[in-house]
Amino acid sequence: MKILDLSNWNRKEHFDFFNSFDEPYFGIVATVDCSNAFTNSQQQGISFFAYYLYCSMLAVNNVPEFKYRIDNDKIIIHDIINASPTIGRKDGTFGFGYVPFNDDFTVFRNNVANEVERVQLMRGIGLNNDTIRTDVIHYSSIPWYSFSGLTHPRNFIDRDSVPKITFGKVHKDNDGRHKLPVSVTVHHGLCDGLHVGKYLDEFENNLRKDHL
Repeated sequence: MKILDLSNWNRKEHFDFFNSFDEPYFGIVATVDCSNAFTNSQQQGISFFAYYLYCSMLAVNNVPEFKYRIDNDKIIIHDIINASPTIGRKDGTFGFGYVPFNDDFTVFRNNVANEVERVQLMRGIGLNNDTIRTDVIHYSSIPWYSFSGLTHPRNFIDRDSVPKITFGKVHKDNDGRHKLPVSVTVHHGLCDGLHVGKYLDEFENNLRKDHL
């Protein structure tokens, strides 16, 4: 972790402007082609959730702006970003989880499986020292339907700066390609549309590759 040199940052004025807002977040909803990832995970009996989460984490860790967090009047840059996903339970509730990132998919997949089991065996929302860390992305999955818009509940007292990424239900488009809806919500003082676009490009490219 290091501290960003604000005096030499070309976005300092942008940061000061948007950081003064009551609601400095903005969100973008897009769809990405996940045909290769979806087919591979089904054929090999691998969790598609773990697979696309891994592809997303690779992308997040390759876009510097997704590693920036606000700490009082400073901006810190984390070395590695991890995942804090919501994990559903059979009783219809969910809990917050924490999955450390590893660029080895087998290790990451095992981390996901262990955390899913842990959260599904517990009750309550699951806030702990790991799920409230700032070196994470807040992930959610809504696998029951596709979406073209999404909002998040916000506590304006808490000056949160952690990006939020939500995935929807995979669907086929007219040419038979599998598409995954993705909502990305970020603090505008730290990220612009350009940076969200870089993440989405990286994410889609990773979904096309074979990580198995």
